[in-house]
Amino acid sequence: MKSFPTRSLHDVRAALLAKREIALLDVREEDPHAQCHPLFAANLPLAKLELDAWTKLPRRNVPIVLLDDGEGFAERAAQRLDALGYTDVALLEGGLRGWIDAGGEVFRDVNVPSKAFGEFVEAQRHTPSLSAESVDALLRSGADVVVLDARRFDEYRTMNIPGSISVPGAELALRARALAPNPATRVIVNCAGRTRSIIGTQSLVNAGLPNPVAALRNGTIGWTLAGQTLEHGSTRQFDPEAGRDDATLEASQRAARTLAERAGVGRTTIAEAARWTAETQRTTYRFDVRTPEEYEQAHAS
Repeated sequence: MKSFPTRSLHDVRAALLAKREIALLDVREEDPHAQCHPLFAANLPLAKLELDAWTKLPRRNVPIVLLDDGEGFAERAAQRLDALGYTDVALLEGGLRGWIDAGGEVFRDVNVPSKAFGEFVEAQRHTPSLSAESVDALLRSGADVVVLDARRFDEYRTMNIPGSISVPGAELALRARALAPNPATRVIVNCAGRTRSIIGTQSLVNAGLPNPVAALRNGTIGWTLAGQTLEHGSTRQFDPEAGRDDATLEASQRAARTLAERAGVGRTTIAEAARWTAETQRTTYRFDVRTPEEYEQAHAS
């Protein structure tokens, strides 16, 4: 059986701090990963390796460091990745225990970097929010409120706040004005927990939406914990052609573009993105953030 080199915490940490590309992969199942893992360790379970490796790791010579907690999964994953054609595979020295013993910090939960970012945004920008009880009271009183669910449509269909409309996060800045044309209408943004509602709410504030905006604190989880009823199987979503108002759409597009420029978001071309994809020393990921229906109609190859 082929043996693989090891990389220490200090080596991995130096690569992360220098922003050198490295795939730090926890190959345990999601639950043990969620209990304890390094901050930037992505979860790619051994059982799903052959299914997901080529999509998540498209460059075969990307530096890969594998970890487990002594179960032997990392060695097996290394053998499988080697068989799939990956050429720079290593094991984390001592695995998870080695990381901890060397002084490495560990975290609990999944998607920790993005959740930490959401908490940072809320703390720094004082993103407005309302409790589940407050939002329920507004809806029951017939107040002028629209609830926008920032999750994917399939998540929304599983369970949603009664009366809410599915508007995935990437669509919020573009669609909110049309869904709440009266500036006095209160806009509530929700997700399953906190992060996407915080980011969605702050994005609308930053984009200059004139309406009062607030995140639903703790999302559908908080709604359930408050003893309130959710809907299931809902299909309400924004129809870009229904009641189309070009002036409103143009205002939304202009606000979104201004926000992106203020935030320093760069712009590229399809040709340049294609050149990046062809590079052999850096991985380029291309994400189409439109709705699945728009993607299926036409998308860049």
